[in-house]
Amino acid sequence: MSAFSQLKNITESLPLQEKLMPALFIGHGNPMNGVIDNEFSRSWKNMVKDIPKPNLILCVSAHWLTRGTSITAMSKPKTIHDFGGFPKEMYEVQYPAPGHPGFANELHESNPEIKLDQDWGLDHGSWTVIRQMYP
Repeated sequence: MSAFSQLKNITESLPLQEKLMPALFIGHGNPMNGVIDNEFSRSWKNMVKDIPKPNLILCVSAHWLTRGTSITAMSKPKTIHDFGGFPKEMYEVQYPAPGHPGFANELHESNPEIKLDQDWGLDHGSWTVIRQMYP
């Protein structure tokens, strides 16, 4: 049974209020928000206190420049430092969030136009926000 099918089976048995997860649109603003304590980083940390911890996060980043649509398909995506001119601490951040190749394959199988990527990883459009929410 595929990972997506397993997740679907699990969620179908839950009461409606436990099935639904919010869709969030969060812009990272200044990439430094990913490493400093300020009103933005605190709001991201507080935001997740009111929702169940997700089993999987599908994050769309405007900083991933590809032709067409691609999805990270490796189990251990690397942390990408795709910026310049920031303090050393920004380049030292590693956010070893696990990937989910099974889910990526499910998306690819459901829509072959979605390409599987084994190289890119998590760019600053992703990790600067998510690491504040889920350290």
